[in-house]
Amino acid sequence: MSVKNLILLRGLPGSGKSTLATLLSENGKYPIYSIDDYFTNKNSGEYKFNFAENFLAYQQCESLCKQALEQEIPKVFIDNTFTLNWELEPYFKLAAQYDYMLYVLTVEKYHNHKNIHQVSQEQLEKMAEKYKVKLF
Repeated sequence: MSVKNLILLRGLPGSGKSTLATLLSENGKYPIYSIDDYFTNKNSGEYKFNFAENFLAYQQCESLCKQALEQEIPKVFIDNTFTLNWELEPYFKLAAQYDYMLYVLTVEKYHNHKNIHQVSQEQLEKMAEKYKVKLF
């Protein structure tokens, strides 16, 4: 029986989660899911966030992840901010349900790139205040 891995990449907007997910997924060999997918126009690539539909984006991301785990894809990546613990919990349950090893990678920003979603510095600071990392 081979090991199956669910890898959650978390960090503030602009930290490099999407770039790292692409690298780790071997440039798309393995699926990457994100709530950003819901808000990104597949034809133009334009990102347009709508807070009123945020819950739908979370549902879609979880659903796509579940489908991938049901197919026993060996590596599945989730690229979200995960600033609050409740955002992680559904994936913990899915990993246990489908017998996947679970990894949570926190991506920190040590580069000068801007976040692609134009999240303001003020909003980033608010997100950072809520951010909790479990070290043990």
